[in-house]
Amino acid sequence: MTRTITVGLDGSPASLAAADWAAHEAQLRDLPLRLVTAWEWQAPAFAPATGLGVPVPPSDLQRASAQHLLAQARSRVGETRPGLRIDTDEIPGLPVPALLKAAEEAELLVLGSRGLSKAAGYLLGSVSHAVLASCERPVILVRAAEHGEEEAPAETSAREVSAVSSHRDVVLGLDLHKPNDAVIDFAFDAASRRAVRLRVIHGWTLPPYYYGGALMPDLNDGMVKQVRSELSDLLRPWQDRYPTVDVHAQATIGGAGRHLVDASYDAALVVVGRQNRRAVVGTHIGPVTQALLHHAVAPVAVISHD
Repeated sequence: MTRTITVGLDGSPASLAAADWAAHEAQLRDLPLRLVTAWEWQAPAFAPATGLGVPVPPSDLQRASAQHLLAQARSRVGETRPGLRIDTDEIPGLPVPALLKAAEEAELLVLGSRGLSKAAGYLLGSVSHAVLASCERPVILVRAAEHGEEEAPAETSAREVSAVSSHRDVVLGLDLHKPNDAVIDFAFDAASRRAVRLRVIHGWTLPPYYYGGALMPDLNDGMVKQVRSELSDLLRPWQDRYPTVDVHAQATIGGAGRHLVDASYDAALVVVGRQNRRAVVGTHIGPVTQALLHHAVAPVAVISHD
């Protein structure tokens, strides 16, 4: 079975931006695009202030709404990418299990993300968060246009996806001490397909016994050179495998999350890993990935690994 670039839709500006990004990625990989939506409505997580329940439409109306959403999205994406094969599926069930099921047959799963709202704080979205934390396939989260999610003009966003990101770097957040081949390969492959530079960022901290800095410049310089040398050694085999990719590696002091968020403002894509493990309560994403998902401007690719 041919894998697809699958995007989950809910009608929000962010999910439509995700569809545009996914269409561009499908063309880069020469794969079909699959638009999916879960047609069973999920009950609100919080009761309204009035104390009145929110009525749930009958199932036939829910399904009709899902079909209309998919038809509109297919028409919109197809207008700017006439040669792209686009399949649509309305999946019965609630969003999280439906999207996880759809991801099993996907090369990538692409979702919309609201990121950090100025008015309401952290709003990654319970569905995106739950899918991301459990999905074993690569998940890409895409935000709506930076000039306002609700005001993003649908008819121009597809062109903006190609034009804005065509010359921007792919950014890889790399843990030098726990590197993962799947994460590194995804980033190199993404940069190669886009013919852009790969910017590798490794955040590291000084050991607890270190009190140097300006008082111990030789030790400071030595530690920096050592980290840079280790980073260079780790990346060398990948540069041999992808000789056309220009690599710029950075070893930055401090947590990687802040540096990756800063890099996202001028990136086509930010790539990070997520280790498959369960937390004591719920699921685990990790602080660096968590910070990126809430604050990054560019699309974020999260690659799960053991």
